[in-house]
Amino acid sequence: MKVVNHVLHAEGSERIIHSESPNRSGPMSPDTIIIHYTSGRDAESSVESLSDPNVKASAHVVIARDGRIFQLIPFNIIAWHAGQSSYRFADGTMREGFNRFSIGIEIDNAGILTKSGNVYSAWFGRTYEEKDVLKAIHRNERTPRFWHRFTETQIAAVEELCRLLIKEYNIKHILGHEEISPGRKVDPGPAFPLDKLRDRILKQDRKTNEGNLIINFPSNGVVTTNKLNIRSDPNELGEKIARPLLQGTRVRVLSEANGWYRVAVEIEGWVAGKYVGVDQV
Repeated sequence: MKVVNHVLHAEGSERIIHSESPNRSGPMSPDTIIIHYTSGRDAESSVESLSDPNVKASAHVVIARDGRIFQLIPFNIIAWHAGQSSYRFADGTMREGFNRFSIGIEIDNAGILTKSGNVYSAWFGRTYEEKDVLKAIHRNERTPRFWHRFTETQIAAVEELCRLLIKEYNIKHILGHEEISPGRKVDPGPAFPLDKLRDRILKQDRKTNEGNLIINFPSNGVVTTNKLNIRSDPNELGEKIARPLLQGTRVRVLSEANGWYRVAVEIEGWVAGKYVGVDQV
């Protein structure tokens, strides 16, 4: 798979399908990838919806559950996928209006599911087996819900495409829609391994290329200070999202960024890593 004139190509393969969405604006130079899920029936219906001028929404690509990639808009043209959006980066820089800077990847997934008895249903009526469902707490929420699982083929396709786009456009950031529009959007949700994927692609690969050792962080930790604030972002400017964690609180460490740990207790958030020791239990 390669990019030619801002369009995907894969010789001798039917994996790439080209379509056209009119829901676009002018040229851009992307430095960010935004990950979404479609909350739709299948990839084809999502492509149709994102190509409808009355919908006024689009994305650059849609990734089907079997790994096929539908491209709707060239990567150097603005697609309407982010909407009202903002994000504060680790260095304190605030950015708004991500459509102007980002490539939107939509992944075919039903999103939030409702359980009734032993049946899990999407908003559009389709039901799913338990093996295709994950019960988990969203990074911006406090109680668990049921989420449609992504396929391993999809996750691999997202990673492959992200690596290609990073090489082609020198992408600096990979974010979820839930991170640039918290409270308004929940995609791609906890069923997608967003933190692990971007750490692997953006962080570990760059450290390896620079000849540095990858720093391992504990998978389980315990708070070592009297009170530890838990924040929305990995810096001291991040909003406090819950009461401080008390000394001795056990946490599950999900990822690390610039000395901050994303941890899970009843909720997920960022804490200063120097105050989290290894849990020996």
